[in-house]
Amino acid sequence: MITLQVKKLAADRIRNGYPALESFDFKNKLDNNEGDFVRLTDTNKRFVGLGYIGDEKKTVGWVLSLDDSDTLDTNFFDRQFRVARQKRSAFYADTKTTAFRFFNGEGDGIGGLTVDYYEGYYVFSWYSAGIYQHRDMILQAFKVAIPDFKGIYEKLRYPSASVKSKFVEGKRAEEPMTILENGIRYNVYLDEGWMTGIFLDQRNVRNKIMEEWGMGRKVLNAFSYTGAFSVAAAMGGAVKTVNVDVANRSKERTREQFEINGLNPDDHEIRVMDVLDYLDYAKKHQLKFDLIVLDPPTFARAKKRTFSVEKDYTALVKDAVQVLAKDGVIITSTNSWALSRDEFYDMVNDAFEELNVDAYLMNEHDLPEDFAVSSGYPEGHYLKIFVLQRTN
Repeated sequence: MITLQVKKLAADRIRNGYPALESFDFKNKLDNNEGDFVRLTDTNKRFVGLGYIGDEKKTVGWVLSLDDSDTLDTNFFDRQFRVARQKRSAFYADTKTTAFRFFNGEGDGIGGLTVDYYEGYYVFSWYSAGIYQHRDMILQAFKVAIPDFKGIYEKLRYPSASVKSKFVEGKRAEEPMTILENGIRYNVYLDEGWMTGIFLDQRNVRNKIMEEWGMGRKVLNAFSYTGAFSVAAAMGGAVKTVNVDVANRSKERTREQFEINGLNPDDHEIRVMDVLDYLDYAKKHQLKFDLIVLDPPTFARAKKRTFSVEKDYTALVKDAVQVLAKDGVIITSTNSWALSRDEFYDMVNDAFEELNVDAYLMNEHDLPEDFAVSSGYPEGHYLKIFVLQRTN
């Protein structure tokens, strides 16, 4: 265990529950190895916390404990997993939803690691080479705490990783395997790159679409990925969905999602094209939609252009509002940790103001209950969703 001094402001922040370590927190220039466990002290050599060094986009490591008597060993990680399972006992008991976030990074006590549950299978995502240095110990702790797993997969999400995804242990899942979410079937692929085919953090929004917002509506699902929002809308009585995504594979995967729910994909449009090009097409042909879903990636590069939520989201909303019917509903969403809730709201609001279009905020969502967030780390609330209804 290496001892490192942190500056006074950093020590105060950590003691107040802020788990992320940043390069400027340290008294001396940080030159430790990825994965080093560290004991943090203040400039008076008083204990602050225990953590590890692991470089990510926004951090250089994470605090794991504020208790100097803790030992960062198998028993420590075992305890974290047992607590996480207990917190999610209601999800394990829910027969209508068989996929959820089992362990949510710093919100469950281990920054840099998430674990998702897919009907008995667990998918580990490692976000730095630092946390991956402790992979064997963490997996051993997990297997002791959660012995009834069917299989384990892992995603290596840090730049120096040689592979993106691999099977680890247990029984291999079918590819695809079918999970349930609010009673709807979705196909997922556990060993295909970083993604599995569904974003679990949008579960509550899909449920609202199915139960309230989809009935009788014509839906535009922009950046549709595998069409999960559209399937929820169709199961809730939408008359038609239009799915637009630039990825070639999106068409095949979206058809799959309709078919496994007994829906005819030919009753819906699935277009492989740039979303902005489609919005231009829709405006020129005076198409109107009763429900529009805007959930773009934080950054995307297409043949003609790049898209960044921080720079381009207001313009995207403006384009979408121009094809939104009167009394239509638009779901605006981002998973950008760099934007605060208020900053994102202003970006959406600016689009309506610039077009002189009136709307009211009818609903707001953030992360669902299984995505635990540390009370001392507001950046953990990365998902921001505003649902607005046009009134003129």
